Amino acid sequence: MEQRAQLPVDLPHSNPTTSHWQDPPDPALCNYLSSETLPGEVVDTVIIGSGISGAAIAWNLLSGDEKSKNGDNGGKERRKKVVMLEARTACSGATGRNGGHTKAASYRSFPSNVKEMGLEEAKKIARLELDNIRAVHAFARGYGIECEGRECDTVDIIYDQAQWDECISAVQLIRESFTEPGDGEGVARYNLWTAEEAREKFLVKGTGTEGESVKGAVSYAAGSLSAYKFTIGVLQLCLGRGLELYTNTPVLSCSKGGEEWKIETRRGTIKAKRVVLATNGYSAFLVPELQGTVVPLRGQITAHRAGSGLPKSGLETTYSFIYKDGYEYMIPRPSSSLFPGDIVIGGGLVKAPKQGASEFGTCDDSTINGEISSYLHDTTATYFGSSWSEDHPEGRIRKEWTGIMGYSSDGFPLIGEFDKVKNRNLWLSVSFQGHGMVLCWICARALVGMMESQEKSQGNDALKGVDGLEWFPEAFGFSKERLKAPFMGRRHTKAGGGGREETSMGIKNEPGVA
Repeated sequence: MEQRAQLPVDLPHSNPTTSHWQDPPDPALCNYLSSETLPGEVVDTVIIGSGISGAAIAWNLLSGDEKSKNGDNGGKERRKKVVMLEARTACSGATGRNGGHTKAASYRSFPSNVKEMGLEEAKKIARLELDNIRAVHAFARGYGIECEGRECDTVDIIYDQAQWDECISAVQLIRESFTEPGDGEGVARYNLWTAEEAREKFLVKGTGTEGESVKGAVSYAAGSLSAYKFTIGVLQLCLGRGLELYTNTPVLSCSKGGEEWKIETRRGTIKAKRVVLATNGYSAFLVPELQGTVVPLRGQITAHRAGSGLPKSGLETTYSFIYKDGYEYMIPRPSSSLFPGDIVIGGGLVKAPKQGASEFGTCDDSTINGEISSYLHDTTATYFGSSWSEDHPEGRIRKEWTGIMGYSSDGFPLIGEFDKVKNRNLWLSVSFQGHGMVLCWICARALVGMMESQEKSQGNDALKGVDGLEWFPEAFGFSKERLKAPFMGRRHTKAGGGGREETSMGIKNEPGVA
């Protein structure tokens, strides 16, 4: 695994597979250019990346700027210039290529987080995840962003007895740990279902992909949306507040000269007082020190036409299917979508040779893995069994695609300033472990709080020194110490433990929810 982590990180490929969500792409923002040439003056902030992290960072910066202009200075303060650079089309990276899930599954990482960092920090992470889900859907409603947003329950169907036993234990720990008013209907609301109840209520009349029987299920609050449409909506709002967006403008390098940053692109050079990387799995291309710390991992997703036996109105919940060595995650598209009732299902990493080791370290989302593809094609009919009935007359598979995620050595995002001395004002919001839709939005808020604070100490001290960020997990803060840990694979994807198991092939990836 360490060898895979050291593979050189490249720019995003120019001809990626076509994501279900970007078919068709947004005509207004897809190839948007604020002008034919990059700004000639030194701008305040350059954000690299136009996914949900970049869009949320821009929104928070521009919203703060709007407030300052409307404050006591009579509106005379100069508007800060924020520029966003995107290597390909707008929101064409992981955000526009994900599974559409706003699902935390906090119970699965909570026991190991308690063990490693203590109860209070573990509780911060679980609360942040649920708050992020709620905030994203509330923002979409509040600003009228049409993105197929749906707040609903999700269910984890579990096919392995050890996983089921750990699920019960983890849910009990969650309930004992969260006792504040409202927790019982919020962060601690988990409903356990017996195998028979699960088969009937959630229509899983088939088996696991290895013939396993259902052992039980757990349901809790989650949701789904088109992250592509949501992020495009946020970018449109940001453009209205002064953001300059340059798509198809890959950044080749960033270098510091005095108090300014020099950003070289294929469209020319731009200078900035501050640079923010919202580049997730591609980050080590621009910051070589992140090589082996933020590791790309290619994920694969398919869109299935629903079987004739499933409800015509669509499934009521989103799903995950958890087995001994892996998992799949699944959402039904709502009636308001372009393809109502379609099922989007991804995962299957461990079904590739050597449990998917070849997917680590790759930046190539222009191709798919044939073994994973073949496996994912069969999943829906296998899990739903007789509930699935007949395939659609046009065939089961509508589309399949890949996307590049970013994983860290310790299993947490990297949020903060990279180097407050040599490379001051280089900021990171990266490495979201395939979990970005329940982390990125609020992490962006925290990052902007750090950037706007006069306290710019690094790592944990930075978080403690910024007023109003006591709620933010210290484990997410950037520190040079976090660069030293060797990369051993995905973490925090299994309840009741560290989330990974060594094997002779490298890493045995345990199930979780991407």
